[in-house]
Amino acid sequence: MLVTELTDRWHIFNTKLNPTDVYRIMRALCAEKYGSMPNLFDAPVGIAELNDIEYLKSRSLLRSNSWDDFVESVKIQNRFHTNHIELDILNRYCSFIRKVYKKGTAFFRGRISPEEGFPTEEMGAPPSDKATAGRANSAGIRCLYLASDLDTTIHEIRAGVFDYISIGRFELTKDIVVVDLKAIDHISPFFDGCDFIINKEHLRRINMEIGRALRRSDSVLDYIPTQYIADFIKSISHEGKPEYAGIEYNSTINLSGQNLAIFYPELFVCTEVEVYHIKELRYDKERL
Repeated sequence: MLVTELTDRWHIFNTKLNPTDVYRIMRALCAEKYGSMPNLFDAPVGIAELNDIEYLKSRSLLRSNSWDDFVESVKIQNRFHTNHIELDILNRYCSFIRKVYKKGTAFFRGRISPEEGFPTEEMGAPPSDKATAGRANSAGIRCLYLASDLDTTIHEIRAGVFDYISIGRFELTKDIVVVDLKAIDHISPFFDGCDFIINKEHLRRINMEIGRALRRSDSVLDYIPTQYIADFIKSISHEGKPEYAGIEYNSTINLSGQNLAIFYPELFVCTEVEVYHIKELRYDKERL
């Protein structure tokens, strides 16, 4: 329900109140209106457009309204062109979640290394002939993956116990704009109306999938849907120049951290490297 979503977001009522308390308060505040139009308060509330198939087809980021259909399309049907995603709509939402980083901003990148570590010149993105497929790049396409802090960096490289890891500090050489996928929840529904309600879960799914770490049993083909989206964002230009330098997304391995995938590795320079020794690992488990 839209009303519930808005109250959750802006905390119109004390968050400790349950829905029944909120209902009673609203009835008391609007007693006269409730007396004349009780259905306004008691009738189910919804968004009619969500049940309009034609409206959904014309306004949904995913034409079939299904992430799984999009995934199947680009993985096993047509790798480079698909009719399952509306790129104009994706372009518009990217413009809503722009984020600027200023020259000198620092991020981190880690590599499992020998005990003596790696020099700064070996801490950047691998050359094209050694670039493997990742969340935001296909094999052979360079992409610089960075993390917001030391802990996230260590989690993302998934080092083993007793491994040595080199952590490079990377500084931005010029101001850039990225698409901040984790800012999806900060788009106001008033700004884009029903269209945002329709597409909110699709956008959340993109953020989650880009941050998702592959298991050993997974295939690199599982990266293809997010590579497709990242390639499109990379292709967006303004006056002949790239609009975005990369994408930012939540880390699913360290929930308090953020990651950056930078399309143009030359935008950052590694200024120093520190070597760490992993002393122990802690495992969390859930019985299935």
